[in-house]
Amino acid sequence: MVELIAFIILLIGFLGMAIIITRKAPTLADLPKISESTLKGLILQFKEKVRNSSTIKGFSSEILPQKVLSKIRVLSLKIDNKTSNLLQKLREKNKNKKVQEVEDGYWKEVNNLENKEPNFWKDIRESDKED
Repeated sequence: MVELIAFIILLIGFLGMAIIITRKAPTLADLPKISESTLKGLILQFKEKVRNSSTIKGFSSEILPQKVLSKIRVLSLKIDNKTSNLLQKLREKNKNKKVQEVEDGYWKEVNNLENKEPNFWKDIRESDKED
C-alpha cells in the first residue's frame, strides 16, 4: 500500500516536470546563446561586484581571529564556572556527610557509655559487699 502511494507521487512529479518543460521550451529556444567570452565577462563582473561590496571592504583579517578567540575564551570561562560550581556542591555534600557521620558516631558512643555506667557502678558495689 505504501509503495503504491509512493509510486503515484513519483508519477505525479514526473508529469509536473514534463508540463513545465513543454511550456518553457519555446521561451528557452528564443534566448540568445552565450559564448565563452561573454561567460568569462559575466564571471569577471561578478568577481568585481563581490570585491566592491561593502561587507568585503569592511572585512579585516585581524578582526576575525580576535572575535573567534574571544568567543572561545568566553566559552572556556563559562565551562570553568560550571565545573567550579559542581565541585563546590560536591565538597559541601561530602562535608555534610562527614559531619553527619561524626555526629552519629559521637551519640552512639555516648549511648554506649550510658548503658555501661550502671553495670560499672553495679560491679563496684558488688565488690564492696564482698570485702
